[in-house]
Amino acid sequence: SIVKAIRLGRRIYDNLRKAMGFILAVHVPIAGLALLPLLFGLPILFGPIHIAFLEMVIDPVCSLVFEAENEEDDIMKRPPRDPEAALFSRPLIAWSLVQGFLAFVLVAGIFLLSLRWEMPEDEIRALTFFSLVLTIVGLIFVNRTFSESLMIALLRPNRSLVIVVAVVAAALGGTLLWPLASGLFQFGPLHLDDLAITLASGIAVLVCLELLKHFWRERLKA
Repeated sequence: SIVKAIRLGRRIYDNLRKAMGFILAVHVPIAGLALLPLLFGLPILFGPIHIAFLEMVIDPVCSLVFEAENEEDDIMKRPPRDPEAALFSRPLIAWSLVQGFLAFVLVAGIFLLSLRWEMPEDEIRALTFFSLVLTIVGLIFVNRTFSESLMIALLRPNRSLVIVVAVVAAALGGTLLWPLASGLFQFGPLHLDDLAITLASGIAVLVCLELLKHFWRERLKA
């Protein structure tokens, strides 16, 4: 019973830290993309409905997906943690900011390139928003594990994650295919090459951060 209680406590502690790291990371690109047009006189990207949509993705991830994560394989091999250690430690804050900054740079680059390509404003908004949502999905998988491989993060069962991703995909599809939703979000049509860019943005964030995670791995498990 004592071993089971310790295992459960470590799992809950890990999942709280994962959710907190994700929350900080995901709001960096959102805040950056909201401020970028204001600071440089560019077309406004997001209105209240876009922010509401993003929060309806983020909140279930934090309250359902990370809560349902199983413990990592090495969870009972770690030494006891310092009871005075901060739940939201400096290494975790630094790692979250790195995640958020990389996501912001990538999506902001897509936004600026689409402006240079002189795409219509509604198409720019759709392309940037879709890229942001898919980078957020990438951040979910990055934060699923502190110590295990990308393959495990992608394949480890989590019903809540499957449901959230499916709902997000359906909602994004609806904003493109349903004229009323497209008008509400002020989205223009996206072509196959545009959709490929959005998908590539999520994959790029996931792969780059998994490579960078090596430098934080030991400190994140502490």
